[in-house]
Amino acid sequence: MHRLFFYLKRLSQKRYCQPKRFLLATALATLAACSPSRTNVERGSQNQELYIGIGAEPAALDPHITTGLTEYSVMLALFEGLTTLDPQTMAVRPGVAKYWEVSGDGLTYTFHLDSQARWSNGDPVTAQDFLFSIERILSPALGAPYAYMLYPLRGAEAFNKGETTDFSSVGLHAPDPTTLICQLSAPTPYFLGLLAHNTWWPVHPPTIRQHGGMTERISKWTKPGNFVGNGPYTIESWRLNNGITVSRNPHYREVAQAALNRIHFLPIDMQTEERAFRAGYLHITSSVPVHRVDWYRENLPEQLHIDTALGTYYYMLNTTRGPLADKRVRKALAYAIDREQITEHILRAGQKPAYHFTPPNAGGYNAEARLPHDPSLARSLLAEAGFPDGAGFPAFELLYNTSESHRTIAEAIQQMWKTQLGINVTLHNQEWKAYLSTRQAGDFDILRAAWYGDYDDPNTFLDLGTTDNGNNHSAWSHPEYDRLIQSAAQADSAEKRQQYFQEAETILLEEMPYIPIYFYVTSRLIHPSVQGWYPSLLDNHPYQAIHLKAVH
Repeated sequence: MHRLFFYLKRLSQKRYCQPKRFLLATALATLAACSPSRTNVERGSQNQELYIGIGAEPAALDPHITTGLTEYSVMLALFEGLTTLDPQTMAVRPGVAKYWEVSGDGLTYTFHLDSQARWSNGDPVTAQDFLFSIERILSPALGAPYAYMLYPLRGAEAFNKGETTDFSSVGLHAPDPTTLICQLSAPTPYFLGLLAHNTWWPVHPPTIRQHGGMTERISKWTKPGNFVGNGPYTIESWRLNNGITVSRNPHYREVAQAALNRIHFLPIDMQTEERAFRAGYLHITSSVPVHRVDWYRENLPEQLHIDTALGTYYYMLNTTRGPLADKRVRKALAYAIDREQITEHILRAGQKPAYHFTPPNAGGYNAEARLPHDPSLARSLLAEAGFPDGAGFPAFELLYNTSESHRTIAEAIQQMWKTQLGINVTLHNQEWKAYLSTRQAGDFDILRAAWYGDYDDPNTFLDLGTTDNGNNHSAWSHPEYDRLIQSAAQADSAEKRQQYFQEAETILLEEMPYIPIYFYVTSRLIHPSVQGWYPSLLDNHPYQAIHLKAVH
């Protein structure tokens, strides 16, 4: 079946081949006619093999250098941290750590590792493996964009910024192979949830050393035959732009809990993915084309799954680029966008307009600051900045990663800016890997971005705006904002912490390096044979909780 998906993907990439829909439909019909009578879904459900669409080819499968949901959706099968998240409630559960103790002041966590935890080659998972892994992601030479996720550890920030080269200054100790002690610089209410994030996942030291060393970013250690992980599955095959297959790790500490024998991750674009689902070649899609949502609501509502998500869709502005350096221009662009038009008439799947950056009720926090939809005020701000009715405003570009829905939204906003402000913007799309490279290089004017919470707390969103955050590619920096986020981390009460966040969000909306567009829902097509896939605010779906049943 991999050949089918390769063929479909090739067809979908032929942008000027007409009529495209006819070709894709013909491909499915022709291949179905000459293929075995049973589809992937039928055969997979019988053999406990899950076929899941992931939308794009993963940029990498190294948990210490990746940032995207595409990569995370695959890595979740391959690695496990000290803690995990309950598939139904998202409550923290034991992972590699069988249990732990927390000191009365909330600064010291002592983790006791499960003696049954094993790497996929049979080696025991040890506390020293975690020391190696944490030193790796904090090492400045690796350039990990998510290194700040470990800053609650005492001394971690100083080590990551090169202020000290002595890793022993970081608050970590391993008195024996099954005990890991973490010392924090301040109480961190969400610390146990952080440990379930991929930045805290361990990597296998001998494998890393064998394929280039601790801080080598371009390494073959994640290739089939080289890979060693500690999750419920291990890499069986990886064919570029064609699919990744993982199979059960026989050494996983709870191997009996993993019902699926294999998982096939298939990088198919949204339009082709929906057709493949209808033809029985996928159990789960990564999303649903916006123009197909209503059809599924009316015809196959039991297969359409739309769930609330802790995520924000936004535009990131490069604050070093010409007029975009002026916050009046940035605010004008933000105020001219009709978000309700986008959510109600384009997306139509329950997304909510975003008039602030942090999603509602993130860890109990609700932003008080608001940005308006006010084209008149937007025009006034633009004129004040020296561009009345857009006169003299230079050409600039809006970048998005290739997707029909991203294109549709970009075209709508392009028209709003032209109509309301007299500004012309060119749209440009790039495939996922190229988009990530362009973003990290800061080689853009405005780009489409999204952020899903890594844990249920406002900090996972507001920390994005800090100067040294590895995922802040806007070049925006604000000392008072940084101070407020730091103060929130050290606050001695929940009330003070919330107030610091409120003040920080007010600054973020006043400065507008990010333009929030809408708050996410996750929309997927899921075959009735899939059991154990639950709604999740964090879009976290542990594969060991999933099994397949035959559906006639």
